[in-house]
Amino acid sequence: MPEKDDLKTNIDSNYRLVILAAKRAKQLQKGARPRIQHKFSKPTRIALEEVMRGLVPYEQLPTKSNNGLSK
Repeated sequence: MPEKDDLKTNIDSNYRLVILAAKRAKQLQKGARPRIQHKFSKPTRIALEEVMRGLVPYEQLPTKSNNGLSK
């Protein structure tokens, strides 16, 4: 499996990579079809490969700002 640095992905953090792969792995476990031809048997490995290849779409929502309010 290629390393994250070897692939040109637009995923900004390892945390986001793990979250996306976990959600995709759940989809695969529930019967979704893989988007790649794979040699792996575990859904987590398939999902991670799909995310790293950019085959799992996601939307990054803007973060909420504090708007200068103090606590």
